[in-house]
Amino acid sequence: MPKKVAWDSSAKVTIKIPRNLYNRLQEIIADSGFDSVTDFTVHVLRDLAAAAGGRKDPAVKGGQENSLTGEEVEAVRKRLKNLGYL
Repeated sequence: MPKKVAWDSSAKVTIKIPRNLYNRLQEIIADSGFDSVTDFTVHVLRDLAAAAGGRKDPAVKGGQENSLTGEEVEAVRKRLKNLGYL
């Protein structure tokens, strides 16, 4: 079983993705408010990890938890997919 590591926002790793996917993500986020593909990717991965694990996202400050219902989360995912973000 992997050893648990305390959340440290300064500790980062590199994830490699195909160049064509990176280029597509750049197009998707062009007018979305995300500053970079990295910011968008981290946002999406945090959302997926939180949904899959049912655990609180360590990046959320002050112990706030997601107050959306499962149906609301699914509606947001469907909307993002229809918009081409997922």
